[in-house]
Amino acid sequence: AGRAGGRGAAMTARLIQMSGVIVDLIYRVEAVPEPGTEAIVQGFSVAAGGGFNAMVAARRMGIAVAHAGTLGTGPFADIAHAAMVREGIDWIGVRLAGRDQGLCTVLTDAGGERSFIAAEGADGVVTDADLARLDPGAQDWHLLSGYALHYPQSRAALVRWLRARPPRLVFDPSPVIAAIPEGARQAALSAALWVSANRAEGAVLTGLSDPAAIAAALAEGRPAEGGAILRDGARGCHLALPGQAPVHLPGFAVRAVDTNGAGDAHTGAFIAMLAQGADAERAARIANVCAALSTTKEGPSTAPDLNTVLVAMGETPGTRDRQGDTSPA
Repeated sequence: AGRAGGRGAAMTARLIQMSGVIVDLIYRVEAVPEPGTEAIVQGFSVAAGGGFNAMVAARRMGIAVAHAGTLGTGPFADIAHAAMVREGIDWIGVRLAGRDQGLCTVLTDAGGERSFIAAEGADGVVTDADLARLDPGAQDWHLLSGYALHYPQSRAALVRWLRARPPRLVFDPSPVIAAIPEGARQAALSAALWVSANRAEGAVLTGLSDPAAIAAALAEGRPAEGGAILRDGARGCHLALPGQAPVHLPGFAVRAVDTNGAGDAHTGAFIAMLAQGADAERAARIANVCAALSTTKEGPSTAPDLNTVLVAMGETPGTRDRQGDTSPA
């Protein structure tokens, strides 16, 4: 079982992932099949995914990470737990007996794009008592995905938690944002210090199509130290701070082989750099490179470490500059 999350004031910031870890069943295919046909499978693997991906990126960027989600009992829950142990991620959630972890079936085509279907398991169950156990440190950050608000057995408790305004919350709407009830969606948007969305999700939230305009709309009303990131795939991202014009930060050119988890890598890296004192633009530039490099390897949790990112950016690892501490933990 996990433990509660309290820490002494002297401890440094960490990321607390509120969204569930699931298990990905990953098929590499020539192309996603048409209805009624079968794909030609070129490879298959099983790996922890979902909320795990952003945690891995943040951990490799140099901060401590804790998972507050629920683990079940069964072979898939064991895979999820073992993956967290390997990455040095502290599990502070609860165990739900009699229900295994959720699954996601991923089809990654020859161009590196993915299609998927998912169903929750124990990861989709969160209660008020589970959330009451948490005791975050003063410098901790929280990450919440729209998936957690989509699941009926976690939504109500999380909405109540959101209305209590948890500090330093980053909200990732996720591809299911359109299916989330309006009250839950607004609770997350109202509580979020930062919103990190991809272009399609941002369009759903704002009704806009221009990425800069979407970023600006998502940043409107955020606290002065917050804002919005509009992720735009290989084109990079748009960074918007409240009351300021959005800034486009170009992507880092790579040959992508698998985009699975790239958005999560971006979000995890961005939070990690903010937690280590980088300003928002610096954090977003590093997140762009981290996400791009993650697509050059097969798998959902392929974020590089901070040294690798800095070298790719032409910088010397382990140095401190005026924009924040870039030295790895």
